[in-house]
Amino acid sequence: MTLGVSAPGEPRRTIGVWTATALVVGNMVGSGIFLLPAALRAYGGVSLVGWAFTSVGAFLLALVFSWLARAVPGAGGPYAYTRAGLGDFPGFLVAWGYWWSFLPGNAAIAVAMVGYLAFFVPALASDPALGALTALAAVWLLVWVNTRGVREAGGVQLATTVLKLVPLVAIAVAGLAVFHLSHLVPFNASGQSTLSAVSSTAALTMWAFLGLESATVPAADVERPERTIPLATVLGTAVTAVVYIAGTVAVMGVVEPAILARSSAPFADAAGVLFGPWAAAAVAAGAVVSCFGALNGWTLLLGKVPAAAAADGLMPAVFDRRSRRGTPAAGLVLSSLLVTLIVATNYTRGLVGTFTFLILLATLGSLVPYAFSVVAFVALGWRRPGGAVAAQVVVAVLALAYSVWAIVSTGVESLVWGAVLLLAGVPVYLWMVRRQPPSTPNSPRASDAQ
Repeated sequence: MTLGVSAPGEPRRTIGVWTATALVVGNMVGSGIFLLPAALRAYGGVSLVGWAFTSVGAFLLALVFSWLARAVPGAGGPYAYTRAGLGDFPGFLVAWGYWWSFLPGNAAIAVAMVGYLAFFVPALASDPALGALTALAAVWLLVWVNTRGVREAGGVQLATTVLKLVPLVAIAVAGLAVFHLSHLVPFNASGQSTLSAVSSTAALTMWAFLGLESATVPAADVERPERTIPLATVLGTAVTAVVYIAGTVAVMGVVEPAILARSSAPFADAAGVLFGPWAAAAVAAGAVVSCFGALNGWTLLLGKVPAAAAADGLMPAVFDRRSRRGTPAAGLVLSSLLVTLIVATNYTRGLVGTFTFLILLATLGSLVPYAFSVVAFVALGWRRPGGAVAAQVVVAVLALAYSVWAIVSTGVESLVWGAVLLLAGVPVYLWMVRRQPPSTPNSPRASDAQ
């Protein structure tokens, strides 16, 4: 099959460069950006250095993923790259951990969306059962959208990404025009050394870029993937970085520091200062759209990642069982049942702390595939005739250093539990390997190893 062209009988590729870019931006811009300026206020202007540091690390990773998309065409993203560069077992570990990270992540986004909806319907905050049902309604609505096909999911993603960026860009532009430099004084308000403050703020902001690899996962549905995926990955990461930093600077420069430090809706406060009381409702609506769009994008990945591993015989076949529309509907429904369980758990009295910890594990579960992918890229480069390109190796080493630093920053407890969860997948891998027929010189699995 010619790369980027659908073979006879194969579902037509329906994701273009704008939809792929929207998937990248939409998966990164979720609920967090609406809250981060308040969390960063305690550090002062030095937090902007942390944003810059994280943005550089994310851009380095985006470059590596753009190169990997050309070197390893096909669906699966980090899983496919790791398997191609390092073999079946590392590939399985990435697919297993990556898939697992989507479960609490999707639940968290759904719950956050309900929190913003409570601005308009206060009963959602006071009635746990109503809140849970609303979150689950959003989860299953988007499961239905994604089982109908990639075109439908992509359309929702493009629309919600545009809508979520409107309030963020409006506040950034208007806020920078009336920016008060005095709000950033003192530059380092944390009481820590500058280096420690930068590290702390970078740790707070690193999770905001999770999802930069999103365009690489549904590669089989992307038009001209050898061009579209690298462009969408780099462009999406760059757009997100600019929106994040400009929005944070604007909010910190518009809202009084004492008010910002206590704010639970910093962008709404900034909108109120800039445009009047009506703007707070507009920003709350934008936050709802932001969460809904992010949930849609991650629901797409929730089906695609385990389906790619199942197609290779490394995860149970149910994850690659296709509907009449060619979507991995059975696996998506199964995964979403687990998301439902986590949402219900979140709304059970006394288990909120457990749910919060699962979100930290979700972050770790996304960072580990980044590190594996970078190592796989270097391994693939050394096998190439003529060896790896020196500039790419330098970028890969820096991206790996950033990934490892980010992983360590999640904390010892999450690292231990993350390792336990990865090891829990080993019996699944051994079971799947035992079910595989012996390889022959002409078998796909044998040729994959060559």
